[in-house]
Amino acid sequence: MARYIGESCRVCRREGEKLFLKGSRCYTDKCALTRRAYAPGQHGQKRKKQSDYGMQLREKQKAKAFYGVLESQFRKYFEEASRSKEVTGLKLLQILESRLDNVVYRLGLATSRAQARQLVRHGHFEVNGVKVNIPSYLTKVNDVIKVRESSQNDPIFKQVAEENGRPVPSWLEADVDNKSGKIVAVPAREEIDLPVKEHLIVELYSK
Repeated sequence: MARYIGESCRVCRREGEKLFLKGSRCYTDKCALTRRAYAPGQHGQKRKKQSDYGMQLREKQKAKAFYGVLESQFRKYFEEASRSKEVTGLKLLQILESRLDNVVYRLGLATSRAQARQLVRHGHFEVNGVKVNIPSYLTKVNDVIKVRESSQNDPIFKQVAEENGRPVPSWLEADVDNKSGKIVAVPAREEIDLPVKEHLIVELYSK
């Protein structure tokens, strides 16, 4: 599947928000947005007045970059959320949060979502005792995510533990010693630290 392979920091600069695409680097002075807080390109420092459509589009692009999904998959998630009886915008975010790569990142078992995707693809994780190597796998409440026994002593997880300093959200329950975690609830909006106005995404797709 096609995926954006350009410089991650350019995405944050374009959106004008820290999307934490490079893990621990984003918390340091090396963050490109900290050093150059304007959009990339020749005309990046010029202010542009955005139309309503422009603002809606930027919110969608920001959410896609945050979770690392492309348009076709993002639209599929939106259609699933719109069929739900719940608030469409919130349901969309909850679906994105339930992706296995995101849960691995939230549990502190990877320093970024990009790294989490790679670790999942390489078969380092299991869900409820079954190996899963699909980053987009949608987890559910009471699912247990764990680093596989064969990967427990892999140096990458020692490095992740040393670099990770993020708190685990309350809708997850982490077991640091066993490199595992459990989903105990569906995340509420205030527990999702996504700097996006999801109602603008709903407006965009509802046109």
